[in-house]
Amino acid sequence: MLSINPEYIVNEQQHKKSVVIPYSKWKTILEYIEELEDIKAYDQAKSENLETIPFEQAVQEIQKGL
Repeated sequence: MLSINPEYIVNEQQHKKSVVIPYSKWKTILEYIEELEDIKAYDQAKSENLETIPFEQAVQEIQKGL
């Protein structure tokens, strides 16, 4: 689990308005988000049960401009 230890910026009523975290932690969070987006896209593609073709065939079709 990622340990963040954020600092909060609060308004006059002491309500949290913003979070300050180290840049390295922010980069790690972005990497996690990108990975989750990839997993979600993969899961969605798998659930659509679309016809699949071999990789070599896909490359040939792309090269032919199909």
